[in-house]
Amino acid sequence: MTTSFPYVPLDDKGWRLAMGLRPLDLATWLEVDERYEEELALKTALLRDNYDVVVATNPEGDDASRELLEEVRDFLHRYHPEIVLQVLEGEHPIVEASRLVQEDLCVLTKSDTWRLRAACVCFPSRWSLATKIGTTLDDIHSPVPLYDHVLARPTNAFFDRLTPERSFWRLNWTLLDSPVLHQPYGARGSPSGALADWFFRVERQTLRQLPQTKSIVFTIHTYVASAVTLRERDETFVPALVNAMESAPASVQTYKGWTGVAQQLRDALTRSE
Repeated sequence: MTTSFPYVPLDDKGWRLAMGLRPLDLATWLEVDERYEEELALKTALLRDNYDVVVATNPEGDDASRELLEEVRDFLHRYHPEIVLQVLEGEHPIVEASRLVQEDLCVLTKSDTWRLRAACVCFPSRWSLATKIGTTLDDIHSPVPLYDHVLARPTNAFFDRLTPERSFWRLNWTLLDSPVLHQPYGARGSPSGALADWFFRVERQTLRQLPQTKSIVFTIHTYVASAVTLRERDETFVPALVNAMESAPASVQTYKGWTGVAQQLRDALTRSE
């Protein structure tokens, strides 16, 4: 876990389904923190032992992946010159790029519609990359409750309007019973155990269009912290978490594995007072 947890995206107004996009300064496109060496070592192990789980590509994404690699190199050279840019020659460019950063990297290109064409996702939150490659935005998000009714049209429209001059970022969060970053499998069941066994998982996601290929790059930087640690840092954390979970529709609570968790959190809070 990071010693300074940068994001706790809990809204005082409770849960709501929204894209939640904010303008992105490209100087902050990628983030480097104290877990840089540790997470890159974990990526190296995953790429060695679980390559087919963490990497998926279509030929349609090759040019965009090469452009992405150059963008990653340029960014690190400009904003993090202390990082030595070493890659393994002969790998797919999206894998080369992923070895340089903590973020997971996804490339989408447009043919009939926007499709995921290349990705290196070492730190998924209980979803399978192999089932997503080549699919559309709607296919990718089909398991998400209410997506097709509320977010499908604005999400596709946003991708069509994105330009290299304007990039965006957003935050996504959940609560899991494991701090492990690499979680490609497993149902989203309610976290088991006590408050000390639960972990707040936040994804900082960015969206930008590359200037040459006009493909869209989606990055995911995952942060994990103990719920107890966050509660000790801020006494409003657990009440805000309870409010967010209870205000979510039942279908979302089921999908996220939150059913009954708010009451468990409330009970844990009462016992510790």
